[in-house]
Amino acid sequence: MKLKLGIPKGSLENATVDLFRRAGFSITTSSRSYYPAIDDAEIDCMLIRAQEMARYVEDSVLDAGLTGRDWVEESGADVETIADLIYAKQSFGKVRWVLAAPESSPFRSVHDLQGKIIATELVRTTERYLANNGVKARVEFSWGATEVKPPDLADAIVEVTETGSSLRANKLRILETVLESNTQLIANHSSWQNDWKRRKLEDIKLLLEGAINALGSVGLMMNVRRENLRTVLSVLPALKNPTVSQLSDAEWVAVNTILEEATVRTIIPRLKDAGAQGIVEYPLNKIVM
Repeated sequence: MKLKLGIPKGSLENATVDLFRRAGFSITTSSRSYYPAIDDAEIDCMLIRAQEMARYVEDSVLDAGLTGRDWVEESGADVETIADLIYAKQSFGKVRWVLAAPESSPFRSVHDLQGKIIATELVRTTERYLANNGVKARVEFSWGATEVKPPDLADAIVEVTETGSSLRANKLRILETVLESNTQLIANHSSWQNDWKRRKLEDIKLLLEGAINALGSVGLMMNVRRENLRTVLSVLPALKNPTVSQLSDAEWVAVNTILEEATVRTIIPRLKDAGAQGIVEYPLNKIVM
């Protein structure tokens, strides 16, 4: 039996392949093929645009796939959400679909757009947002380069952003957040009810979540004389619980802990001052809770 798994083609592709690598799966893509190779004989992969993923999963063309919650909602597909995976193409957080207008415009909220034109890829979601706010405006599908359309081709846009830098570069001001989104692992109901496929998906979920938990963290181990142990432990963050192990020499112990990578450059010199020796920093691929 095989699990047919959709990998998002486009902006999320590299981040997804890298996440799977951290989870223990090697996926090899090619610009000439829509069928990536994976080092798991029980999985067949296919590259599908994130915008279309939910529809193909719902129709059982694929057993499961990774796509944004935004595109699941936009398509209205009836699928199982297996896992929320908080990563994006540039960062490890959520993305936002925002309503934005030119900085020079008088628009300050969605209520100022009555009767106006809004360009977006996320047409249905935008229409629902307008309806919920009692605003009637014309929503036009945008094939790309949405940021350059105001003010000549549209009065405002609804566009996805991680940092807002592209919007600022195009002299656009964010008015409101329409939707927050993150990547999801989804499956169709039939595959989720199949015992073998469900177990396979649960294993993939565990490993992917473990890989996400490890993002931004590193392991740190060191040797410490017992007489210096309290001082060394006081340097480590209070909420961390390091493992302390006896070494063959009764006067020495090994200390092992996990820290945020951004804090290590500050902590290592302090550990050295406190008496730690043989300090080793090592990368983490997975932290399974």
